[in-house]
Amino acid sequence: MPEENISPNQNIRIKSRIKRKPKRRRTGFYYSFFSIILLFCLFQIGCGAILNVSKIISYKGKMITLENLLKQAQMRNQDLKAEKKVVTSDNSLEGIARNNLKMAGEDEVLIIINQKVETPVQTKKKWQFKGFSFGKKEKNNEEQLPMEVNIPQEVMEE
Repeated sequence: MPEENISPNQNIRIKSRIKRKPKRRRTGFYYSFFSIILLFCLFQIGCGAILNVSKIISYKGKMITLENLLKQAQMRNQDLKAEKKVVTSDNSLEGIARNNLKMAGEDEVLIIINQKVETPVQTKKKWQFKGFSFGKKEKNNEEQLPMEVNIPQEVMEE
């Protein structure tokens, strides 16, 4: 088309269309680039939120476990304090001294009877087959001597 047949209004429209096409391409590229960046940012925010929620849940579980452990430790501490009061009382100290330490009180005579402790006899391990013997008779180790009481000759008085 020659330019002579085109009216001035149409000429302006054609020129404006030519000028707008490169701008549309540029703006379309910018919009697509920014939308990709926006989607990437939204993805990062979503992943971060999910990770934070999972950490909160795990920390809550750990807190509950530690609180239960603290309660158990406090109960054990109270039990040990009560046991300490019982053990440190005069009657219990006297019982420990009499039974474990073999001590006697004032104006008391202590008699200790020593019992003879037998050491167990170690036997060699033999192979045992059901219903088969090698010709040797096994000895009975079940024979026991009567228990002898060892009474000391002198009794010491304190």
